[in-house]
Amino acid sequence: MAAQEWIGGIAAALTTCSFIPQVVRVWQTRHTKDISLLMYSLFTAGVALWLAYGILLGAWPIIVANGITLLLAGMVLVLKLRFG
Repeated sequence: MAAQEWIGGIAAALTTCSFIPQVVRVWQTRHTKDISLLMYSLFTAGVALWLAYGILLGAWPIIVANGITLLLAGMVLVLKLRFG
C-alpha cells in the first residue's frame, strides 16, 4: 500500500471516529441544545454527497468512510430533532 493510501486511510478513520463521542454523549444525556441544527443538516448533506461521489468513482475508502460518517452524523441530527 502506498504512503498516500495509508495517510488517506488514517485521515478517514480519524475523522469518522471523531463523531462517536458526540453520538454517545447525546444518546446518554439527551441534551442537544448546544448543537447547531443548521450545521449538522448541512454537514450531513455534504457527507451524503461525498458518499455519492465515492460511489461514482468506485473508491471504497471514500465510500466506507463517508458511509459510516453519514450514519453517525445522521444519528446526531435525528437525536437533535428528537430531543432539541
